This record gives sequence, structure tokens and C-alpha cells, in this order.
Amino acid sequence: MRDARRWWRAGQVVLALLVLGVAVRKLAVNWAELRAQSIVWSVRPLLLVASVLIVWSAYALLIEAWRRVVVSMRQRLSYGAAARICMVSNLGKYIPGKVWAVAGNAYLAQRAGVEPHAAVAGAILNQALSFGSGVILVGFLSPAALRQYGSGYVLATVILGALAMLAVLTLTSQRALRLLQRALPSSLPPLAPVSPGVMLGSLAVNAIAWAGYGVAFLVLAKGLTPAAALSWSEATTVFTISYLVGLVALFAPGGVGVRESAFTLLLAPPLGLKLAVALAIATRVLLTITELGAAAPFLLVPKGDPR
Repeated sequence: MRDARRWWRAGQVVLALLVLGVAVRKLAVNWAELRAQSIVWSVRPLLLVASVLIVWSAYALLIEAWRRVVVSMRQRLSYGAAARICMVSNLGKYIPGKVWAVAGNAYLAQRAGVEPHAAVAGAILNQALSFGSGVILVGFLSPAALRQYGSGYVLATVILGALAMLAVLTLTSQRALRLLQRALPSSLPPLAPVSPGVMLGSLAVNAIAWAGYGVAFLVLAKGLTPAAALSWSEATTVFTISYLVGLVALFAPGGVGVRESAFTLLLAPPLGLKLAVALAIATRVLLTITELGAAAPFLLVPKGDPR
């Protein structure tokens, strides 16, 4: 099992380095094109504000989806406490390793009164639902969004989407959880199963949140330049794939560099290299503002319940 974990980590590093290398090579080869391309900026503040609000609305849905997973394990957790746990622990992904986001989620849930087995299971399932729903959504959207990249990309994303759905649903069985338990540190409490209905509901809400992120990215692009001619399916696919690639790159805090590289590679064909780079950076700024803004109230305002 230990060898399997080493291979998994090595694979993550290779994938991230490959994405970075391809992006850097594309910039170097097309440097003349990058300098020659001009961008017409037309900043519309209302659209930028709307983009932030859409992302926060997606956060609100995800908090409730995760809370219902925890409650289904016979726990009590208010929406306010769940929001504090999710938004504060989410900042842990900016620490190299990204395990701190999961560990922080479990730790804060226990402090809120959730039993250890449910807190750990909820934190792990939260990541599984997020990743799995993103892959599934890309699988559905890829025929429309990735045609220009070739049928191989479309087929790969459809297959990965189907496998992700099966993987998430298997976590509803006690046997699958026991297999997962073997890959986790022995000090962790036994994972609690979640009913298939709750898992499917949470999976659907996570997919809706990814779709909302795509809308937010599209609104952000339109709020910066009229040259960003993207469909919703293209915007959602690009955002989701780049975010997931950054999530897999455990050594990159918040997926910095890796996510932007994936953005650039996917956006360069339809928009040009220079605009792709600009929008990749703009999206990073958007997510930083929304994540810090969502966590700030809980970090600045003391918690009333001493637990």
C-alpha cells in the first residue's frame, strides 16, 4: 500500500511538471505571437462584482451539500458552523501538500461537536465529491467544448467522467470504505458510510457549483474584454479542468502555476495566447478574492460557542 501511495504521488508530480513544461514551451515557441497580439480592455465593474457573487453563491450551495452529508451520519451541525468549517479549512490548500484542507475540515468539524468518525469521513467525502463531480461534468460537456482539440480528448474525458461517478458511488458501501481505510493512517477512526441518495444529491449540487464557476468565469471574461468569445460549455470545461489539474498538483500551494498553465493551454486555441494568459491571471485573482473574502468574517469575528 505504501508503494502505491509513492507511485500516486510521483504520478501527480509528473502530471504537474508536464503541464508546466508544455505551457512554458508554448510560450517560448509563440513568443512573437504573444507580443504581437493586442487586447482591447473594456472593464465593466458590475460584471466583475457579479462574478464574485456567483462564486459565493456556489460556495453557499457546497456548504449545504457537505452539511447534509455530515448530518446523514446522525450528526448535528448548523449551517453557520458548516460555513465556518468549510471556508476556513479551504485556506489550507495554500499550504504545500493540500492535506491541510482535509485535516483542517475534520479538526474544525470535531470542534463543532461532530464525532471523529463522521468528521473524518465528511472531510474525505467532501474532496471526493468535489473532484468526482468536476470530472463527471467535464465528461458531459467535452463533446461540445473539446471538439477542436480532437476526438481523443473527448473520449478520454467521457471515460474519466463515467469512472469518477462509479468511484464516488462505491464510497456508499461499507466494503469500499474498508478498502479506503487501509490507504489511510491507522490512527484515523473508522469511516462512516453515507446513503446513496445523499451522495447522489451532493454529487449533483457539486456539479451545479462547477457549472456556476463556469458562469462566473464567463462573466469575468466579459467584464474585462469583449474579445473573450467563449460559450458557457467552453468556459466551464476550461475552468474545471484547470482547477482539477491544480488540485492534483499537491506540491503547488493552491495549484499556483499549474492551474494557470492548464488555463493557458486550453484557452490559447480559441482566444490567442496573450488573452489566454491574461484571463488565467484574472481568474486567479478572482478566486483569491472570493476565498479570502468568504473566510474573512469567520477569521475576524470570534466564535460564540466555545466548542
